[in-house]
Amino acid sequence: MNAAPAVPGTAPCLDALDALVARFATGEHTWARTCLAERRELLLGVAAATATVADEWVRTAAGIKQLNPASPLVGEEWMSGPYAVLTYLQALQETLRRLDQGADVLGDTRITPAPGGRLAVQVLPYDAYDKLLMSGFHAEVWTTPGVTADRLRATAGLTQRTPRRTKGVALVLGAGNIFSILPLDVLYQLYAENRTAVLKLNPTTDPLADVYRAVFKPLTEAGLVEIVTGGPEVGKVLAEHPGITAVHMTGSATTHDAVVWGTGEDEVAARTSGTPMLTKPITSELGGVSPIIVLPGSWSDADLRYQAEHVATMRLHNSGCNCIADQILILSSDWPQKDAFLTALRRALATAPARPAWYPGCAARVRSARDLHPGAEKPGGTPERTLLAGLDLTDDNESAFTTEYFGPVLGIAELPGTGARFLDAAVAAANDRLHGTLGANLIAHPDTIKALGRRLRDAIAELRYGTISVNAWTGVGYATPRATWGAFPGHTLDDVRSGIGIVHNALLLDHTERTVVTGPFRPAPRSVLHGESSLSPKPPWFVTDATAARTGRLLTTFAAHPRWQDLPALFTSALRG
Repeated sequence: MNAAPAVPGTAPCLDALDALVARFATGEHTWARTCLAERRELLLGVAAATATVADEWVRTAAGIKQLNPASPLVGEEWMSGPYAVLTYLQALQETLRRLDQGADVLGDTRITPAPGGRLAVQVLPYDAYDKLLMSGFHAEVWTTPGVTADRLRATAGLTQRTPRRTKGVALVLGAGNIFSILPLDVLYQLYAENRTAVLKLNPTTDPLADVYRAVFKPLTEAGLVEIVTGGPEVGKVLAEHPGITAVHMTGSATTHDAVVWGTGEDEVAARTSGTPMLTKPITSELGGVSPIIVLPGSWSDADLRYQAEHVATMRLHNSGCNCIADQILILSSDWPQKDAFLTALRRALATAPARPAWYPGCAARVRSARDLHPGAEKPGGTPERTLLAGLDLTDDNESAFTTEYFGPVLGIAELPGTGARFLDAAVAAANDRLHGTLGANLIAHPDTIKALGRRLRDAIAELRYGTISVNAWTGVGYATPRATWGAFPGHTLDDVRSGIGIVHNALLLDHTERTVVTGPFRPAPRSVLHGESSLSPKPPWFVTDATAARTGRLLTTFAAHPRWQDLPALFTSALRG
């Protein structure tokens, strides 16, 4: 199939878009006739193509984000780019292999009870490689209440259980910030929804158009995927085209509402009548205002420094231009070490490697946050880094709780109490005061976790977020291929918040509610000295990791061709970070 258009940054004419969509009728028939073994081979072909262009992908991505090619921060582009795609492809092809053989997709997967009549499906570690590479990290997918293990097993595989029943053509409106999002969203439409897909690039990613075309060549040659560029008018025409069956997008709630309801007077009329302008199904991942809840405990100076770097990473990864970049830090006003932790945090924000505020509009959003908060601090590091201290969680007019800044702006709010009292208050505030439900983080000393016992797991069940992490950034959930990724279920078109539906989910599980990630409170070797089982050093996604670029490259190479003999070099690089 011919690409339309061939040159990044040029928009196809309407006739070309019509012809493109028409060709997908043939592509859908091809997909319906493609057996599971062939579908798996296509995934392996995409993996090989991704490995081939990985260097070009990362070079181009670093250029878009104005990163020095020698900077350790380039590691972010390896890990959130080709590495994330390769690990997903490997996991998804394993699911296809099991389905093709008539095996239980969850045959080697641990399933245990979770609070509220839910089940927890362990998705990390999944194999021996995970146990070594992600030592101390765990992830579970929690089901909706009342689902039985038999039902879960019977539906795992989703549409690939009936591959001939295709569901039309999907339009994927790609994100512009994390460059694995686009291919992962396309793959989910193909293999979870059983639709062929047109990928409309965000203009920010146009320089990567040729890379994406190379990645998807096995699928485009089969007539299953097409990539187009252009402005909002191209996306609008495609979304409204009668040949498009469904739409999936990653972006802002504002963009979502413009697609669904229109703008200006059209939006007012559509909302008044309760009749969306877009009548076909749309799924979405839209970000929000994510919390970091720090549970008070007795921490060492090293703990304070490490967790300060952890929080800085949650805000500064990709210059804060992440749907999952955490925005509101919730602390106990009764924690004796609160001030010491904030001192360590200010230092971590100031000393983290400098990088441009590269995403369009970032400087304006930062300026707006500062204008609304005259006491805003500028901790240093880069001109845009901003700290909003003293936020009041009882203030219904506080804009920091409802505005996703999409930049390096971190707010701080305090609540009284310790132990379960503080935990309950922080969970209620995160649920009721912050806009969005994509991800929430908790940080707790092992002694605090032990003291809380079951209460902590019950609190996780009460948090209405699609991914919840304890002593790990929710970004780990994004990068775990068998985990689900998306908002907490239940949002509607007229109140979409962080979106509708999920992606990733390489086990193709049905009846899912959330992913829960846990990680080590301390890195190795301190973890071992304190009797913890984790052997993980400082994670390579920390913005302070000095060897992140090399480690990211080695991880990507390993994901493409997992071999035991390549692990020593990878571990050596990670330990030097």
